[in-house]
Amino acid sequence: MVKAQARVTMYAKLFMCVIGAAFIVHQVKMLLGFGLMIWTSQCSSQKVTLRNTNMSYLVVEEVYIAELMVESNVTVEAQTVLSALDQITELQVTDGNGNRAVTMQHNELVAECLIYGDDIQCNCSKNYIWSNEVCYTYNCCSEATCNQNVSYITPLCVAKVEVHINGSVTLKDTTWDPSKTTMLEHEFEGLNGFKFLNVTGQRLSNTIADFEATVSVKFLTSKLQDIVTALETKLEAVLLVDTLGLVTIESPNSSVCYNTAPTLKCTFEEETGSAGWNISRDNERLQLDNGIVVKLDTNCATDEYKSCIGITLQGVTGIWAGTYECGFTSGSVRHTAKSKLQVALLPDEIILKADPITVDCPSEDPVDISITATIRNSMENYIVSCSSMQKRHPDRIKGDDRLFSFTARISCKKDADEQSVTVTFLNSRNQAKKAEVKIPVIYVGSGSCPDDWLDGDFWPKTPYDDTAINRTCPEGTTGYKSRTCQGRSWQPVFYYCVNQELNKIVSAADNFQKGLGASQEEALNIFAQLKNNSAGGYSDSTETMANINASIDILEKMARASENVVLNEEIFDDFIHAASNMLSSSWNGVNNTIVHDMSSTYLQSVENLVKNIRANTSDGINSENIQLKICSSSNCSVPSFDVSLNLNMSSGKVKTLAVKNLTDKLRNNFRESEHSSLLVSATLENNSDSSLEIVLDFPAERQDLTKRLCVFWNTTDKNWSEAGCTLKTTNDGNRTFCQCNHLTSFSVLMAKGDISSDTLDIITNVGLGVSICSLLIFLTVESLVWSAVVKSNLSLFRHTALVNIAVFLLLADCCFLASSSPKSLSDDWCLILTICKHLFFLAMFSWMLCMSVMLVHQLIFVFSPLRKRVFMFLSSIVGYVCPIVIVGCSYVYSKYTNTSYYSRKTCWLVFKSLLVGSIHAFLLPVGTIILANLFSMVVVMITLVKSSVPDKSKADDKETVKSIIKVVVFLTPVFGLTWIIGFAQLMLDEKGPFFQVAIYSFTILNSFQGLFLLLTGVFAEQKVREEMFKLIMAKSKGKSESMKNLTSTTYTKDK
Repeated sequence: MVKAQARVTMYAKLFMCVIGAAFIVHQVKMLLGFGLMIWTSQCSSQKVTLRNTNMSYLVVEEVYIAELMVESNVTVEAQTVLSALDQITELQVTDGNGNRAVTMQHNELVAECLIYGDDIQCNCSKNYIWSNEVCYTYNCCSEATCNQNVSYITPLCVAKVEVHINGSVTLKDTTWDPSKTTMLEHEFEGLNGFKFLNVTGQRLSNTIADFEATVSVKFLTSKLQDIVTALETKLEAVLLVDTLGLVTIESPNSSVCYNTAPTLKCTFEEETGSAGWNISRDNERLQLDNGIVVKLDTNCATDEYKSCIGITLQGVTGIWAGTYECGFTSGSVRHTAKSKLQVALLPDEIILKADPITVDCPSEDPVDISITATIRNSMENYIVSCSSMQKRHPDRIKGDDRLFSFTARISCKKDADEQSVTVTFLNSRNQAKKAEVKIPVIYVGSGSCPDDWLDGDFWPKTPYDDTAINRTCPEGTTGYKSRTCQGRSWQPVFYYCVNQELNKIVSAADNFQKGLGASQEEALNIFAQLKNNSAGGYSDSTETMANINASIDILEKMARASENVVLNEEIFDDFIHAASNMLSSSWNGVNNTIVHDMSSTYLQSVENLVKNIRANTSDGINSENIQLKICSSSNCSVPSFDVSLNLNMSSGKVKTLAVKNLTDKLRNNFRESEHSSLLVSATLENNSDSSLEIVLDFPAERQDLTKRLCVFWNTTDKNWSEAGCTLKTTNDGNRTFCQCNHLTSFSVLMAKGDISSDTLDIITNVGLGVSICSLLIFLTVESLVWSAVVKSNLSLFRHTALVNIAVFLLLADCCFLASSSPKSLSDDWCLILTICKHLFFLAMFSWMLCMSVMLVHQLIFVFSPLRKRVFMFLSSIVGYVCPIVIVGCSYVYSKYTNTSYYSRKTCWLVFKSLLVGSIHAFLLPVGTIILANLFSMVVVMITLVKSSVPDKSKADDKETVKSIIKVVVFLTPVFGLTWIIGFAQLMLDEKGPFFQVAIYSFTILNSFQGLFLLLTGVFAEQKVREEMFKLIMAKSKGKSESMKNLTSTTYTKDK
């Protein structure tokens, strides 16, 4: 079925003319010849169209407008023509798509003209009005009788369409008075179909007047703009007007499902300058722009509708229900249309709370607990259910929230699966949303952490390796606290109770990111509130990290939104001060991994915001921890704090961001290095240079024991990198110049001693591989010759020490290799490997000390040899117990003083300053043992020089002593002097000639320790060589004898 409109004009020789109209419904297969010609224009649409004049729905497929001219020598009444048309059922229509058969279903008189000579009377029928052409050309407007011959104008009369006009007049130098109302009304009376105009109110001491007007016909924007321009001149004022009724809006005609993607579209016949969308809800009007939910379509215009804007909402939730308004702006006129979008709601957030939060089962009988589900109150009538529900309690309203309470039953029979309670909400479209709360259960016979009160919070008994969630936060905050029962003890409390005002800003930033309220004014409001909430830092240390994390979340959301929404420079002040305030607080209370992630997100968000915010006239902002400088000259020299940036460019502007108190929070992937306190970020805007060179001048914060590196922050790897940056320093070393060929975040790292190079890494890995193989060979040989070489106590003592040294060196080397890539390790593994290296290296040195002391005692007290039991007891204390005590005490001390035991960057102990840092629990014992070893070697040499030739009965002991001396001579450089090189390199000048010799000597000698032990303990030891030779010869002789017997037997058989 197609509904059409036809205009019929009848012309008689008696100059009598009748004009009428008919509604035609056509069916394609029906034809009828008739002596009239029909000109058509066609509009096809398969969507539901809402005409916003009366908010009614009109289904339209094709509309035909026709003109019928009848010649007659007599006066013909209009009704006669209409009666004749009633007899016509089928017509032939020709249009651009070919011939069509139509059926005349309904006709209606639109206008009638009676012409008697020069006497002409034309009138529009009821609910019709003169067209704009008739009005503005012949001055026949509204519904008045027209006395001019307008019968040949097409269209002659048009159906009434109510168009509302709302506007405001802002006077420049005067106030509003009744004469201005009269002037306003007089000008708008020039519009065709004018009905009325009212001044609805006055504001700002009567300098602004609001008004409304209504007309009954659509008009061109130019006509309304002419009226506005004339009034602005006469009133010396600024006028802004909106229309409602000229724009067609398409929208869903029923409520849409939750989390779907509805589309709305507005079209307008004229070409306009700009277009946009707004939503009105809960007494607020918000601008819509592109975001992660809002997707605007500005490419939907056609030849018929020259202006068009569509909007798709990807994943609608309850916040997207409201009245949508589109607008097309041309000059001072904005044409609008409105439609209400209803969403079948589901809770955007479901907060579940269990009471008690853990279940302590006294037996295997089930236990009942209370479950409360809290959602935002709405008009949706949900069907709510709860798993394991025993009873449902009456719902309650608390402020803006609605609470659902249940009694749920928890099983006390031990099960492998975790126990939980699920609450389900079902909406009117049978869509469901669920929330789950896990219930820690202490079964009969299971272990748990005891009840505990901490900082006023009660933590109930909780099963081992489970986490208790406490949703009770201090007044003025919202969120939760969690505490894990790890092993048999409680872990520290993790706080995520966020300031309520800050939480509201997070929600606002989240909406902004989605495209809801995404305007310059809203962005200013968000950053202003963020600055105010962080102005004094965060007083409660337990809430500091939760608030800082929420603040960084706001920056991240706004940075992502700035990719789609244009933000202007007015935002810079509040944004920079808010970001600076975050760095004034100490980021304590969480592990290093979380701090590294937070700081990296902070830096990237701040950089992106600085890059995306448009700068026009601003030259920068200064704050306590951040300085932003903007330069648009071709030769920029920008000072920020004590860092200066120099850059030559052909066009555009450079934004320089200097940041304090951030580098200590970023991950430092350069081993044995310290960060500078300043970080500089540079961003270019509107620049087309193919290559750039930037020079940064940093102050030298450390004059001693430092090697300087120029690095930039790689946002992809979230690490520092030297790529593209070179180091230049002044002769006096007071400044550091970094020259880079790309723009990003720069800093200076200062290394304590050596910075690993590729060459040193290769030497280390090869040396450790060789050492591990050598140590395995050494231990195998010792096991083979053990019974033959330990025939005396002295040999037993020496080989026992050597085997322990080899075992601990092997374990230490394996741990060192395992931790060679700290980034690939978890925090737990990094800590475990650090403890193991600390313990195994100390044990190795301790057994070296045992061997040195044993040697000195044997040489000095020749006639009082050590007893086996005494040596083994004392050696066990020194070699096993002492290293364990030292490592354990250093770890406990670090935990007790809340200092770092290990570095996450290196998986090794921490050096902060002289005698500060856990590394001294290694350096002091090792240094003491090295001095003892050197003393032992000196004593041995002096004793050998002064001793007389021993008698023959002591020849074997003499050989043993000589062997020990050889071992000491070989091992002392490996375990002693090489580490002295390591100590000494901290005091060497990095630019001096001996520094490189020291670091390469230290690396080679220490990485090949296992090989040196194999050489001195096997190949340089005569007894071990002889025993190995005997074993080899015995095996060879055994094979030879076997071969002889085999040959003899074979020969005999051949005979």
